[in-house]
Amino acid sequence: MAIDKDVLDQLLAGRDPQQLFAKDGLLDDLKKALSERMLSAELDDHLENEGAAGAINRRNGSSRKTMLTGTSKVTLDVPRDRAGTFDPKLITKYQRRFPDFDDKIISMYARGMTVREIRGHHRCHRRQLG
Repeated sequence: MAIDKDVLDQLLAGRDPQQLFAKDGLLDDLKKALSERMLSAELDDHLENEGAAGAINRRNGSSRKTMLTGTSKVTLDVPRDRAGTFDPKLITKYQRRFPDFDDKIISMYARGMTVREIRGHHRCHRRQLG
């Protein structure tokens, strides 16, 4: 799916090109915004399904959750419901990393990198980006 050029222009307007991929840059902002939007839609679907089943349940604010990405930490506002029955699928209750983070680590290990090399690569990469 292609992203509309006008949307990209709006996202990039007034941004420092050096900061796009940096810690707390555009990429982290997008991860946060997209994740929170998907979690909200997931809760809407959950509440709609419970309402159809006759249960009375509503939104009940949100809780903060810090997620690790490959380059930084992103704090998400995860929506809650009053009955406490909402169990998000996108980012599960005890998950602390975005899904692709572990896959990248496993991939580096499978390519023959030692744990020390992976740790050094991750530290160096984090320093370069943030």
